[in-house]
Amino acid sequence: MEKRIIDPWKWGEATNSAQAVEVKNPTGTLYCSGQAAIDANGAPSAADMRTQLIQTIENLEHLIKTAGYECSGIVRLNVYTTSVATFFTECGDVYAGFIARYGIKQATTLLEVKGLFATLTVELEATVVR
Repeated sequence: MEKRIIDPWKWGEATNSAQAVEVKNPTGTLYCSGQAAIDANGAPSAADMRTQLIQTIENLEHLIKTAGYECSGIVRLNVYTTSVATFFTECGDVYAGFIARYGIKQATTLLEVKGLFATLTVELEATVVR
């Protein structure tokens, strides 16, 4: 797999993302449904957003690894949250740490939504290649 990052603007470097990612010669593509802070029994978390994001990332990592892919292969990562302000002020370091841990450079969309399932406050949707 060949991955090329396209980002003509320098401000993109500060957002831990890229404006576009081109993938050539992948041997597989994994489209992940939105992952959230839901435990193995299907119960949604009622914890604060930071705690939910940590569990959400753990769930996404588990899904990707179970499918036989690597988190470093994430090329698109969409973030849905009930509060962009809270996401940046209380969760930015958790999110940036996840991105840095795997050296991910992904196309990203961040959306504030009116609500998510039950008591959830953040959801991550990924596309992964190998």
